Amino acid sequence: MPITDDAGLERALSADTVAVIGCSTTAGKAAHDVPAYLQRHGYRVIPVNPFADQVLGEPAYDELADVDEEVDVVNVFRPSEEVPEVLEAVRERHAERGDAGTAWLQLGISHDEAAAVAEADGLDVIQDRCMKVEHGRLIG
Repeated sequence: MPITDDAGLERALSADTVAVIGCSTTAGKAAHDVPAYLQRHGYRVIPVNPFADQVLGEPAYDELADVDEEVDVVNVFRPSEEVPEVLEAVRERHAERGDAGTAWLQLGISHDEAAAVAEADGLDVIQDRCMKVEHGRLIG
């Protein structure tokens, strides 16, 4: 069952490093503005975007598997139909490296079946919630 309670959300928000799949170079888009907000609030943001060399002053990676640093939360800005593939990459990383224990699907993004598989593999999953909104509401 995806995390919906405030305690679970606060646990996810206590992370240090957030890999953002679909991080955008375009200011004004949620996939840019939310990671920028997180970065301003002390999170280490690692952009994952195969079409960018750099986002928010950080080098961008083509895929999650390319990220060498330890990742706490994988924040997802991809369409719901891509979620099974994205969560598979998170599951693989978690199994191989022991990090990336939380997948956070942004507002409007969900996939119950893929989330259930990821949770069965030990991941925490948050669906259809904005990390910026929840941070502002719970942590400020």
